[in-house]
Amino acid sequence: QVQLEESGGGLVQAGGSLRLSCAASDRTFSTYAVGWFRQVPGKEHEFVAGISWSSSRADYGDSVLGRFTISRDNDKNTVYLQMNSLRPEDTAVYYCAADSRRPYRHTIMEVTEEYDYWGQGTQVTVSS
Repeated sequence: QVQLEESGGGLVQAGGSLRLSCAASDRTFSTYAVGWFRQVPGKEHEFVAGISWSSSRADYGDSVLGRFTISRDNDKNTVYLQMNSLRPEDTAVYYCAADSRRPYRHTIMEVTEEYDYWGQGTQVTVSS
């Protein structure tokens, strides 16, 4: 079992920045593709960004492209989401998720069903 813990959320003004972290409890995390999703009440999870195990590939949702950057440090078992130029519509609970069923995979999936480990989420609130 791999445990994921998000941190770095909070309240920020529009135009500001935050960096989210997703720390894993096990080194096998370094072999997994990781995704960030977000959710607002009453809506489905939205894919935000994903990164392959080796950082060779990163994908982004259309709404964050050019503003958010995903990265990882496998020595620290941590994936980051740098969020710049934040907008009120970025307000959500942000979750990181890992795909342990297909280690060393370079393909990044944008649906929740492809991920089997999830963190508890961190709230991001962007004020106008």
